[in-house]
Amino acid sequence: MRTAPTILHLDMDAFFASAEQGSKPSLRGKAVVVGGLGPRGVVATASYEARVFGVHSAMPMAQARRLAPNAAYLVPRFAFYRSISERVMGLLRTLSPLVEPLSLDEAFVDLEAGGAAWDAESARLAGTRLRADIRAVTGLTGSVGLAASKMLAKIGSERAKPDGLVLIEPGTERALLGPLSVRTLPGVGPATGDHLRRAGIHTVEEIAEAGEDELVRLLGKAHGHALYAMALAHDERPVVAEREAKSVSVEDTYDVDIHDRVRVALEVQRLADRCVGRLRGAGLSGRTIVLKVRRYDFSTLTRSETLRGPTDDPAVIREAAARLLDSVDTTGGVRLLGVGVSGLADYTQEDLFAQAAGAQAEGAEGRGPAGERPEEPVEQQPAPAERRLPAGHDVRHAEYGHGWVQGSGLGRVTVRFETPGSAPGRVRTFPLDDPDLEPAEPLPLVPEVPPAQLSSGPEPEPASLPKRWSGTAGGATSRP
Repeated sequence: MRTAPTILHLDMDAFFASAEQGSKPSLRGKAVVVGGLGPRGVVATASYEARVFGVHSAMPMAQARRLAPNAAYLVPRFAFYRSISERVMGLLRTLSPLVEPLSLDEAFVDLEAGGAAWDAESARLAGTRLRADIRAVTGLTGSVGLAASKMLAKIGSERAKPDGLVLIEPGTERALLGPLSVRTLPGVGPATGDHLRRAGIHTVEEIAEAGEDELVRLLGKAHGHALYAMALAHDERPVVAEREAKSVSVEDTYDVDIHDRVRVALEVQRLADRCVGRLRGAGLSGRTIVLKVRRYDFSTLTRSETLRGPTDDPAVIREAAARLLDSVDTTGGVRLLGVGVSGLADYTQEDLFAQAAGAQAEGAEGRGPAGERPEEPVEQQPAPAERRLPAGHDVRHAEYGHGWVQGSGLGRVTVRFETPGSAPGRVRTFPLDDPDLEPAEPLPLVPEVPPAQLSSGPEPEPASLPKRWSGTAGGATSRP
């Protein structure tokens, strides 16, 4: 393990909720919950103001509403969050070529590889400048952990939240880890945690005291060895710049179980097309088509079919997904459907219609002479749906300008007209089909900052930075 704290872990603070607060002046300093708003929705992110009431990620949305009935509940805007994430990841890549994104709001950086840091002092300076640059570029805050390993850097960022920086000095790791819960260590989930608890092991120090042989006996050779090393603060995992995608998939959860087989088939076709869109967007193709079906009783079935070569052809993937659906009983109702493609490649195989047909004979029904491809069948179109303007999403009115949807129902929609740089705006209600009201693209949270103004020195005084909308500007603060 390295001897200087030159691995950085960045974790943006309550990312989705903070982005929404930055976009909507009327929500700054207030409880905000982002997630699925249907009966089966779950919380994706809660602002720190909402966490005071006990709301947290992965909580059922119905429970969150009971805990914080006056919070603002918004539907995620992933394209918006992704655009902010790309700017943050761009800042990380100016520090080092070794940046390992874990999600939209979290990443490891090897500062030593980029020459940005070589000891504790230079690492702290790099982390301080990064936090200032993130605030200048996005208006949001992130917490930074610095340590000699990935495990400890992540622990550092957790201790720094919100809006702080924690550097773990080499040589202090064992003292820091000892009293922490076993769940702190990578690879210890609920099942492993319960197994250790039943053996009387609750803290990292107790793992170290139990010894490697006992851990191997309890957890098996590979897991036992790895966990014992982690408990001794030995973590040699490198920062990996590129994570090779193993699959591309899309899925939808439905508020009401789908019982109609025709509707299920149409949903599978729609998901297949979305999956192709993601494949092509990434410049990939794949050989194995996967169908995921979660039924009314929460049982989940997965079916797959492997083609003779990789494809990104929508017709081929739709046909394969339809064949997989034929093998699944959906009589009792379906609550979730997903279509994915694995066995990825960066090229496609041209002769794909034959492989899509699998073992069907050349003269089988639906095939033309000499294996010619028939015309695409016309899909059954669902009845026109009521216009959807999800809560929290951006709209523009011909007279009142830019705003966001506070809620809709009974043929009407309520909009608050404000922008990231304005004062809290007024609320107006319109018919849902008002022709003057249209969906709009999100506005940037802060004006673009010229690159020359970034990372030019120590962190400026808080008064010279774009204002944060809740909490206090951070030093090495700590929050659980």
